[in-house]
Amino acid sequence: MKIIILGAGRIGESVAGTLVSEQNDITVIDTDAARLRDLESRFELRGVAGNGIEPELLEEAGARDADMLIACAAQDETNLVACKVAEQMFNIPTRIARVRSEAFRGESPLLGREGFAVDRVICPEDSLTRYIARLIDYPEALQVYEFAGGRASLVSVRAVAGAPLVGCRVDEIGAYAAGEAVRVVALYRRREDGPDRFIPAAEGTHVVPGDEVFVLAARQNLRAALAALHRRDPQTPRTVQRVAIAGGGRVGMRLAQQLVQDFPALQLKLIERSAERCQMLAARLPSSVMVLQGDATDEDLMDDESVGESDFFLSLTNDDEDNIMSALLAKRMGARRVLALINRRSYADLIHGTQIDIALTPSQTLLGELLAFVRRGDVQVVHSLRRGVAEAMEIVARGDERTSRVVGRAIKDIKLPRDAHFGLVLRGLPDPDAPLPAEEGEGSSPAAEAAEPEVIVPQPGTVIRSGDHVIIFMPRKRLVREVEKLFRVSATFF
Repeated sequence: MKIIILGAGRIGESVAGTLVSEQNDITVIDTDAARLRDLESRFELRGVAGNGIEPELLEEAGARDADMLIACAAQDETNLVACKVAEQMFNIPTRIARVRSEAFRGESPLLGREGFAVDRVICPEDSLTRYIARLIDYPEALQVYEFAGGRASLVSVRAVAGAPLVGCRVDEIGAYAAGEAVRVVALYRRREDGPDRFIPAAEGTHVVPGDEVFVLAARQNLRAALAALHRRDPQTPRTVQRVAIAGGGRVGMRLAQQLVQDFPALQLKLIERSAERCQMLAARLPSSVMVLQGDATDEDLMDDESVGESDFFLSLTNDDEDNIMSALLAKRMGARRVLALINRRSYADLIHGTQIDIALTPSQTLLGELLAFVRRGDVQVVHSLRRGVAEAMEIVARGDERTSRVVGRAIKDIKLPRDAHFGLVLRGLPDPDAPLPAEEGEGSSPAAEAAEPEVIVPQPGTVIRSGDHVIIFMPRKRLVREVEKLFRVSATFF
């Protein structure tokens, strides 16, 4: 696929690096020629220096035969205008814009073909707040990713000595989580002298304390699965009651608004350095949010405000170093869990395995939304894991036994790439491409209610049906193309 990316900032760089690794033809436009040269030296892409809303420059970047424009420059106006020019002047089929303004959300007519011609709006701040809210809802988890509209989730959790499943085989998790729709798909084991070691979740593999365990589960079984790996007493519910946020910028303010809405009983403190910004936050946030003016790296302030008693401390400023230092300070003072927002990927790699529980990179939370939109075929959801190294994908099985390599075949007969792992199969989900049913005439019997979709842990004899949503875990991104090819429908594969 030929893709033009407008903007070589942190988001643009991360998107470009990911898409290049998937053998796409990438051109990046930015006004900073030096930054483009740096990208060209690290990735196999082309850089074009200039203003991306100018038709001449877009033509130079190859807009005449481009398949997609991803506009993620710093200014909303630039991204919106670029999409309009791309549609009207070059008829680029797919146009994605990064937009921060809330005026362009949802079904705004300004985004339609008669307006700015944007097919998809992405907003890193919204992606971050939704993701962090899920982490607060599931306080044992290090990562939480949803599939099939939230019916199933992939979580990673640190195994704690004394928890029921720790020391047991991975296939025994069903004995500790209600129901059967739970499966361990991978483990990462810490090493003293190098990066974590990937361990396939094969039958007979044991969970040991300190392992990062990736679990796929139906929504109703998720809490029990987390408790089985992380709590010595799984019967005692664990909830987040006190949250402290460092940083009252776009992310901090939106998260505070989201948490007040989702968790009304939460005790929430927000620390912001700027006095002027504090006044604005106090005016816009509910009175239940305590807004504090000060520096989150100031130990005296943190002590006075009892940050060490927080269940979750979130450092969300625009400064990576401040986020790292304040998170480490909060952890030392007794905060149960700490999260640091890290823009530089090198920093995120360095602090992995330290006292900071979660290092969150904004671009990683956004990549899944983009990848699902970029991928061809029937890929529904994509999540980039472990700082972009691994991936989990929800893909729909199509066709029949003659046209598909998977439909009508048992799991044991489907040749996934080595180390790729079947997670869950969701059966009975509505087909988004199916035509709407005709309206019932007067006097006709009402249509039967659709059956609740089934969440299946695939066994060797499980047969894949057409329309099944299959979730697959891949420890290496290079396996993605092989999996997509396996699920591709053809006239015949013989």
